[in-house]
Amino acid sequence: MSQPNIPQWNIAHLRLAIEAAGVALWSWNVDTDQLTMDEQAFDMWGLAPRADVCFADLSSRIHPADRDRVRAAFTATRAVVGAYEIDFRIMRGDEVRWVSARGQGEDSGIVGRVMFGVFIDVTGRKQAEEGHELLAGEMSHRVKNLLAIASGLTAITSRCTHTTQDMARELTQRLTALGRAHDLVRPIKGEEGRAALLGDLLTVLLSPYDDLGAFSGRIRVSVPRMGVGQSAATTLALVVHELATNSLKYGALSVPTGVLDVSCDPSGDALVLIWTEQGGPPVVAPEGSGGYGSKLVLRAMSAQLGGSIERSWATSGVTVTLRIDKERLSV
Repeated sequence: MSQPNIPQWNIAHLRLAIEAAGVALWSWNVDTDQLTMDEQAFDMWGLAPRADVCFADLSSRIHPADRDRVRAAFTATRAVVGAYEIDFRIMRGDEVRWVSARGQGEDSGIVGRVMFGVFIDVTGRKQAEEGHELLAGEMSHRVKNLLAIASGLTAITSRCTHTTQDMARELTQRLTALGRAHDLVRPIKGEEGRAALLGDLLTVLLSPYDDLGAFSGRIRVSVPRMGVGQSAATTLALVVHELATNSLKYGALSVPTGVLDVSCDPSGDALVLIWTEQGGPPVVAPEGSGGYGSKLVLRAMSAQLGGSIERSWATSGVTVTLRIDKERLSV
C-alpha cells in the first residue's frame, strides 16, 4: 500500500501557522527563573523584546487579584502529570486582557531543566462568558420580580372587587397591561429609533399597579411633553419596573392607602425624574450596597442613560431621584 502524500512542514510554515492561530511561545528555566518568549508573546504582554526576562517581569503585569495564584500554579506545574492550563488577567495600561497559559507538566516533560508552553489571548471568550453570566443573572432576577408582581397585583385586585368574576376580569386586564409594559424593556425589531412621549411611557409602565377601586388615582404622573428614543425607553422601562416592583413588595404600592407621585424637572442639562412614595409602611434604609436589582438599576442609569440614581429614605416614604442625560434620552 502506498503512503499518503503528506506535505513536509518546515520552521517557516510552522511559524506562519502559529501566528495565524494567535499562539505565543514561551519557555521557563525552573532553576534560574528565566523566561524565553517569541515576538508574539512580548507583544501580548506589552513588553519590548529582550533576552533577560524573568517571572517577576511578567508578574508585575498580572492583575493583582491573580498574581499569587499564577505564581503558585507555575511553581506547581512540575507536579502536574500531563497537560495543564491556567487562565488569568494581565494589565496593559488601563486595559485588562485575559491570557491562557498552557504547557506540559511533570519532571519527565522537562528538557534541560526548561519547561515549554504557549500563551493564548482568550479575552473574547472570557468577555462572552461574563456576558452570559450577567444575562443569566438578570433573567433570574426579572423572573423573580415578575412572580412578586403577579402576587402583588392579585392582592391589589382582591381589594377592589366583590365577585370572583370581577376579580378574574380585572386581574386579566392588569396582567395584560403588565405584558404591554414589559415589551418596553426590550427593543422591538424593525422599530429602532421610534420615539415615545415620556408621559405616555410612564403611564403604560405604571398602569398595572394603579388601584383605582380602593383609592382612586393613587399613581400620579406629571411630566412635560417630550420624546424618548427607543433605546432610552428600553432602559427607562427596566428602571421603572424595578422601582415599581420594590414599591409593590415593600413600599407605598404594597398597601391600599399608599400613593406614588412621579414628577419631572426638565431644566438644566439633565432631565430629573422624581419618584415620591407616601402612605406606605415605615421606611428603613437597607444596609450595605443593595441587592442585585439595585446594582442593575445603577448600571443601567450610568452606562446607558449617562445619569445617576439617588434615594432618600424618609420615614414617610422613599424618594428616588433619577438624573438622565438629555442627549441620551432621545436615542
